[in-house]
Amino acid sequence: MSQKKKVLMVCLGNSCRSPMAEAVFQNQVREMGLSDFWEVESAAILNYHVGNAPEPRAMSTLQKEGIMNYSHVARQITTNDFYKFDWIFGMDEYIMHSLYEMQPEDSRATIELLGKYDPAGIVVIRDPLFDTGSAGFEKAFQQALRSVRSFLEINKNI
Repeated sequence: MSQKKKVLMVCLGNSCRSPMAEAVFQNQVREMGLSDFWEVESAAILNYHVGNAPEPRAMSTLQKEGIMNYSHVARQITTNDFYKFDWIFGMDEYIMHSLYEMQPEDSRATIELLGKYDPAGIVVIRDPLFDTGSAGFEKAFQQALRSVRSFLEINKNI
């Protein structure tokens, strides 16, 4: 069997958007029967939350959407990630800029906005961390879900 394709979801602190996108990707891969072909992780640009579990509102949003078995410890992206992963998905323009700045010239990773795949055309997944309540988390979850489904449909025969 060919080697699994590896995807890395990246946001600012690896506390909200990227862990939710990672959980969504894992869940979609399972539901689509593609677990033998895909692997996913998530990481942060900054080290604010390294070592911590995801934001409680991110976890409750996942659970509300039926994703119960996800756990994660935040980590910061490393240079090695640019060689290890096939795709690195940023959540917004600042993340993309940071990823391009960090990317080694001989990196094998394709760097894209995850929202590029959103059929609704909403390319930026906004950081809900400083929002009141969970509406921003719900929105980020739905954007990630649409984008991941679309990405996997496009790339399921790789």
